[in-house]
Amino acid sequence: MSEWKNLCTMHRSQSERFGNRVAMRHPHDGLFHDLAWNDYRRQADQAASGLIDLGVQVGDRVAILSENRFEWLITDHAILSSGAADVPLHAPLSPKQVEYQVGHSEARGIIVSGLAQADKLFEVLDNLPSLEFLISFDEIDVPDCRLKTLTWQGLKHRSGTVNDEEIAHREAALDEASLATIIYTSGTTGNPKGVMLTHGNLLCNAKSTSDISFVSMDDVLMSWLPYSHIYARTVDHYLTSIGGLTVVLAESVDTLMDNIKQVQPTWLTAVPRVYEKVWNAVGTLDLETRTSALRTIFGARVKQLTSGGAPLPRYIAEGFFESGIPLLEGYGLTESSPVIAFNSIENYRLGSVGQALGDVEVKISDAGEILTKGPHVMTGYWKNPDATAETIIDDWLHTGDVGRLDEDGYLFITDRMKDLFVTSAGKNIAPAELERILSRDEYIDQAVVYGDGRQFVSALIVPSFEKLETLADENGWTIESDDDFITTPEALTFLEQRVEAVMQQVSQPERVKRFLALARPFQVEDDELTATLKVRRRHIISRYEEHLAALY
Repeated sequence: MSEWKNLCTMHRSQSERFGNRVAMRHPHDGLFHDLAWNDYRRQADQAASGLIDLGVQVGDRVAILSENRFEWLITDHAILSSGAADVPLHAPLSPKQVEYQVGHSEARGIIVSGLAQADKLFEVLDNLPSLEFLISFDEIDVPDCRLKTLTWQGLKHRSGTVNDEEIAHREAALDEASLATIIYTSGTTGNPKGVMLTHGNLLCNAKSTSDISFVSMDDVLMSWLPYSHIYARTVDHYLTSIGGLTVVLAESVDTLMDNIKQVQPTWLTAVPRVYEKVWNAVGTLDLETRTSALRTIFGARVKQLTSGGAPLPRYIAEGFFESGIPLLEGYGLTESSPVIAFNSIENYRLGSVGQALGDVEVKISDAGEILTKGPHVMTGYWKNPDATAETIIDDWLHTGDVGRLDEDGYLFITDRMKDLFVTSAGKNIAPAELERILSRDEYIDQAVVYGDGRQFVSALIVPSFEKLETLADENGWTIESDDDFITTPEALTFLEQRVEAVMQQVSQPERVKRFLALARPFQVEDDELTATLKVRRRHIISRYEEHLAALY
């Protein structure tokens, strides 16, 4: 399957191969600093030795709770080289969520970015008896507690007590079946499930995706998606090591566009939300002006943009291609490491998520569900055999997504099985497609459709506030709100006309008849968006169901 038996040997051999070449560039005090491949590996070995000296054993779990930073990537390799598996936690998690994932995984230690993340842990420490140590990238004042605490530098300084032979021995014992990570899904109801991915899962998926990416050692990837999420973990982290690319870490989501201008990358991985925002700014321009604007935004060197994590509206991909910038959509999920299918520069079909990777099998069940089989499929859910048995049947992973394959093997996604609903008149509704249609309107930024068991379809709508406020100023309106909802009659009448117009392209039973206009966007902090900015439909509906029910 691969020339490497595990992720450790892959990274070690690539670091030796590339030596003094720049592996990553990371921001600090407004400047980007280079880290060479050999120094990258050296620091990972130091940290691995420190972890072993702390008592980490083969098969243990060590959690990471941090925003994106270069130490995160080094830490991942250090944990793997110690023979342990890491448990990456999303940085915005609440203390109770941290408690569940650290406790459920029985992590022996945790590595945090700084005081803000450490405080979450200290708040719930009494409920985490398995936790023995805490390491912080930044220096912090630690309250008296039972944990052994170290700084990142302090961890690496412990490396003198463990020799290279011990690391080599542990790495040699790891094979394709060895557990590499437990990633908790962003469950919409109940506790999240811990997806168990092996070295073989991640290595084969990164290699297969690399094979169709058409990238080289001269390419530069702009990286900003959270490394706690499987998309960035496999593509931005492991794939780039396989290809020898230089990874440049963005300072933050808010500075992404400014960082792109500074760095001039050749490749950007992102989620549809990023491209939707860009398109809202340039989509109405004539082709020549739009092309110039996109080149200004993404830089003169960009060769391709890729999108995953949520459905990409076809018209946006078409617009980018028309402007000479390939925007390529793919598909996967945490349980599949994640990539199942992807479009490439040489083989693409707009509107699809591409063809299956070379070692991936895909078929459509009689019920229309997408099933997949291959070395990319997880070994199961951590300590949850019942959920595993429901999801993997006869080696086929049931994705929960509805789709179809065309005659050339291109995969098209229709909706989530669990999101499909039926109106009281018996009409089957695919909400994702209606939401895509709504958000295509320049005055509608986000939408969530509702109507299971109801006599008609309704929706929650987040307007494009900049455009709506400009319209309000031009017409002398004042945008007012009450209890999270816009109440200005003129604005609601205007939005009603926009909704009615875009709904003409679907059948009468599918059309959104009534809606509520939110006075704020959906937020990650409110659990309304996932870490990759995908709308958590069921959570949002649960929050606003009383208001939606009042529409009927």
